[in-house]
Amino acid sequence: MNRLQLIRTAFLVVVGAIVLWVIYTVLKRPDPGPALMTITLQPRPTLDPATPIPALINVYVSGAVNQPDVYALPAGSLVKDAVAMAGGAAVDADLDHVNLALKLNDQMQVYVPRKGEAVATPNNRSASAAIMAPININTADLDELDKLPGIGPSIAQAIIDYRTQNGPFKTIEDINAVKGIGDALFAKIKDSITVGP
Repeated sequence: MNRLQLIRTAFLVVVGAIVLWVIYTVLKRPDPGPALMTITLQPRPTLDPATPIPALINVYVSGAVNQPDVYALPAGSLVKDAVAMAGGAAVDADLDHVNLALKLNDQMQVYVPRKGEAVATPNNRSASAAIMAPININTADLDELDKLPGIGPSIAQAIIDYRTQNGPFKTIEDINAVKGIGDALFAKIKDSITVGP
């Protein structure tokens, strides 16, 4: 190989290296086009129709509590929750006669007795009950209806028969349509019944 061929080969190698370097840098260079911004739209949070909205129930808490009043509590709350909403039990409260685990219903009264106060027992119906829940006349059975003042087994059965034939009561006043219930009897039971949830 002569000197001229050596120079020509070296020149071609250098030119080839430069061409490869130019091609490499052009292909590696990022696209100078406008930067794209990606916007992801998120759906607005909505209530799932399958998820029920918790209903509120109204409960009157009285007796040996720090703040007796009517309280709105979530459905499914316990007597314990109602007493806590009322500021807790008073110092002289007799919680041994209150079922704190009892599930509350709408329009229920929770009465916390004081120590030494006469408390109702199953055998002593004349004393006021520590907790008096209204009886739902749309769902109560014969035994529950029989517990209402002035309602015996025959009128209790008449209530059940009436709602079976005519559908559920819409208001507590609708019970007046049941044979055997007049204004005087309704006045006795109206505070003890509900058509509740």
